[in-house]
Amino acid sequence: MPDIPDIQSTQDQRHLAIDKVGIKSIRHPVRVMDRGAGVQHTIATFDMYVGLPHHFKGTHMSRFVQILNNQEHEISAESFEPMLREMLSRLEAETGIIEMRFPYFISKKAPISGVASLMDYDIAFIGEITEGGRYSLTMRVIVPVTSLCPCSKEISDYGAHNQRSHVTITAHTNALMWIEELVEIAEAEASCELYGLLKRPDEKFVTERAYDNPKFVEDLVRDVAGRLNAEPRVDAYVVESENFESIHNHSAYALIRRNKRSDPL
Repeated sequence: MPDIPDIQSTQDQRHLAIDKVGIKSIRHPVRVMDRGAGVQHTIATFDMYVGLPHHFKGTHMSRFVQILNNQEHEISAESFEPMLREMLSRLEAETGIIEMRFPYFISKKAPISGVASLMDYDIAFIGEITEGGRYSLTMRVIVPVTSLCPCSKEISDYGAHNQRSHVTITAHTNALMWIEELVEIAEAEASCELYGLLKRPDEKFVTERAYDNPKFVEDLVRDVAGRLNAEPRVDAYVVESENFESIHNHSAYALIRRNKRSDPL
């Protein structure tokens, strides 16, 4: 078989390193560790990048796909680092990032009737290896909840306006932390959590629960941050809340960012 030229491996003369080069938005079936069921099958969207030294003309894009196809075991916080290091080895790189975004389903029981239904959440694992071989893993969860306005409740003769909110937790952890644990932290600090299916007694409960537990967007991020400050497995975090207002054509938004390793309380 005749030799086929490998242009990507030739020398580049511009002396400009590239911070991130790779493939973006490739979908692949995965099995994610599930706290209750052991494993959950889902479809993930991957972004995979390496740093390219200045003397390389290009990277080998097909190798990213091969690395994904080689993942026969469940993908979890523990398996992310070996996958990332394999990517660096195969592509002869020193730095790299893999981001995996996927829908994740949790079975929840309605608060009064106990009827079970699935709730879906948007999850991401972001693994990175920086210069010197240092590895870090970040997990992001987007949790839909209910928030009820304290001001509306205070000034109205009856009723109060509420809205659906998205609480986003981006956490750098030092030990295993289940997806479900971060979801539960966000839901516990909302005016009320959401459910996929509610009967009439459940609807009465969640409506009154939110009314008895009003929270501004500022309250949401502060209360979630307080829980994360008390969690020793979380080294750093960003908490965001976007409230999709029901009486305005805009959202309310708040964010708290903290690195507990360098910024002790």
